[in-house]
Amino acid sequence: MSAGSLNLSHLKSNDIAVLGVPFDEYSSFLKGPAKAPAKIRELLVSGSANKSTELGVDLTNHPDIQDVGDLLGEDHNQTFDKVRKAISDIASVGAKPLVFGGDHSITFPILQGLAQHHQHIHILHFDAHPDLYNEFKGNPLSHACPFARIMENGLANSLTQVGIRTLNAHQLEQVKKFSVTVHEMRHWQGPEQLDIKGPLYVSIDIDALDPAYAPGVSHLEPGGMTVRQILDVLHHINIPIIGADIVEYNPTRDINNMTAMVAIKLYKELCGKMLKG
Repeated sequence: MSAGSLNLSHLKSNDIAVLGVPFDEYSSFLKGPAKAPAKIRELLVSGSANKSTELGVDLTNHPDIQDVGDLLGEDHNQTFDKVRKAISDIASVGAKPLVFGGDHSITFPILQGLAQHHQHIHILHFDAHPDLYNEFKGNPLSHACPFARIMENGLANSLTQVGIRTLNAHQLEQVKKFSVTVHEMRHWQGPEQLDIKGPLYVSIDIDALDPAYAPGVSHLEPGGMTVRQILDVLHHINIPIIGADIVEYNPTRDINNMTAMVAIKLYKELCGKMLKG
C-alpha cells in the first residue's frame, strides 16, 4: 500500500489498527527512522519468528488486527495533520491505533487525534530521553519536544516516564511544570513502582533499551533497559490500552536486523495485551 493511502473501511470496534508513519523530518541528529515501518513489516512476514505472544495469543491472521497501511503527507508539513485525522478516524469506530514510527515527534498528533474521542488519557512512556524540551534547535515540533506539546495542550491527564537517563536542568523544570512522574533508570526496580491509570496510551522509544539490545537507533545511550524489563511492565498492565506507538528504530544503524526483531517482539506483546483487554 502506498504512503498516504489508508484502508480504514473494514475497521470495527476494538480492532487494533496497525499504522506506519515513515516520518523523520523532525529528527535532530540522524535520518533513518522513516525506513522503520517497511523494515518491521518485511521481517514480520519473513518466517524468522512465529506469531505467538507470551500471553498466549496467536496473532496469525487474527481477525482483530488490521494493517491499514502507511501515512505520509505530500510534503512533511502535511504529515501531522494527516496523522491527527487518521488517528481520529480510527478511534471514532472504537479501534485502537498501534503506530510504527518514524521519529518520536509523531506522538503529538497521535494524541491530538485520540483526545477527540477519549477523555482523561494517561501516558506510559519508555525512553532514554524525557522529550520535554520547549523547543530544540529552534523547532518546537522536534522529536525532542512531543511531550511538552502534549502536556501543554491538555491532551493527557498524566505522563509517566520509564528508563530516563538524560535528564538535564531544562527538562527537570519541564517535569515539575507538567507534574511528570519520572522513573530514572538509575532508580528502576521493576513494574511494582508504577502507579498508572487508564485509559492508557503506551509510547515506546526503542532507545529506552540499552544499545546492547537495540543498536539500531540514532541516539545510543548506554545504561538502558533490557527487553525483558520492558516486557515485564507491559505484562503487568491491567488497565485498558487505547493505543500505542513504537518509534525511533533506525534501520540504517541496525546490526543483522537485531533491533527490528526487538521492535517486532514489543509489537507482538503489545498486541497480546491490547487484545486480551
